[in-house]
Amino acid sequence: PKKAKKVAEAPAPPKATKPAKSPKTRLSTKELAEFRGMLLAKRRQLLGDMTDMETHAIGQHGSGNLSSLPTHMADVGTDNFEHEFTLGLLESERMLLREIDEQLLRIEDRTYGVCAGTGKSIPKARLRAKPWAKYTVEFARMLEKGLVAPPNGALEAMDSEEGA
Repeated sequence: PKKAKKVAEAPAPPKATKPAKSPKTRLSTKELAEFRGMLLAKRRQLLGDMTDMETHAIGQHGSGNLSSLPTHMADVGTDNFEHEFTLGLLESERMLLREIDEQLLRIEDRTYGVCAGTGKSIPKARLRAKPWAKYTVEFARMLEKGLVAPPNGALEAMDSEEGA
């Protein structure tokens, strides 16, 4: 009887709540166009940089050594380090490209400039400095310190939010 009573007194699990509707931006159409232009320019720059890096990495690693001179082991190590370093840079560029594409979509649905963590407006000065910012400086710092979880339980690399 006592066990049955404890089960009956156990609080009901919390009801699932619908996610809050994403707040719309307070930016004007003209401002959104300005930020869209900045994002597209950065996107073009990244794509060019990535193409150059890929060409360099493939050319360096794929060409082989045509010389008949023996290759020193230190040279092989340096070449491998440079190749791995370039691949790491490429991955960072790809992540930034995804963030830019995400912000371009947010411009289309008019949620650009709204912190994905708090729903507050991101200051225009921050957006001009870093148009792909998805968080306010305050929320990005709390996220970095582990004081808050990423929105929607997403696992996110904070590399792109460093220097908030």
